[in-house]
Amino acid sequence: MKNILITGASSGIGLEIANLLSKEGNDLFLTGRRKLDKVNYYPCDLIDIFSIENLYNKAKEYFNSDIDILINCAGQYIYKSIEKMEFDEISYLIDLNFKSAYVLTSLIIPEMKKNKWGRIINIGSISGMVGEANASLYSATKAALSGFTKALALEVAQFNITVNQINPGWVETPLTNSSLTNEDKQEVLDVTPQKRFIQPIEIAKLCEYLISDDAKGITGQNINLCAGLSIGC
Repeated sequence: MKNILITGASSGIGLEIANLLSKEGNDLFLTGRRKLDKVNYYPCDLIDIFSIENLYNKAKEYFNSDIDILINCAGQYIYKSIEKMEFDEISYLIDLNFKSAYVLTSLIIPEMKKNKWGRIINIGSISGMVGEANASLYSATKAALSGFTKALALEVAQFNITVNQINPGWVETPLTNSSLTNEDKQEVLDVTPQKRFIQPIEIAKLCEYLISDDAKGITGQNINLCAGLSIGC
């Protein structure tokens, strides 16, 4: 049994990851923006460094032990041309999509080094790998997360800690369904080689593999789970 901390776990991809990994007998501590009445859940504003520190302390208190696995899933998407982005939106996306993962990871790494074992998975986006028009800041934050993943993997490899990133394409979640019109959905399908949306369970099962001992030789990798979107249409 491993102690797993998952951010962005109140809905969508993060919730699916939590549901699957909890069935494997692991002990989970979750966070998200929503308020949920669960003993293993702490609502947290991840753009605030002090809130991140509180989250870390709450997780440690819940486990009464060290954190073995961290899955950084929290993130936000803003679709706007660069000249229409507000200054507060720029700070918000950088802080949530990149800075929060960096800070939380920095708090947990020392105990993983001490234990000479750890697994870190960052949930990025295919937009950070290939770029997306009118989502330049979102793409930039996910690309930064990718660079962080590769550099940190080198830094901690000798401690039996792996660091990897999953880059989903369009994922079928309640947020996706509510934010896209039928015309938008058809446009997505038209440019996706497999002509389908990724299902959250696919990402969860990849996480399940990456935290296993079978995947101990995989580190510093960006895995595009995008129905072929990264290779063209």
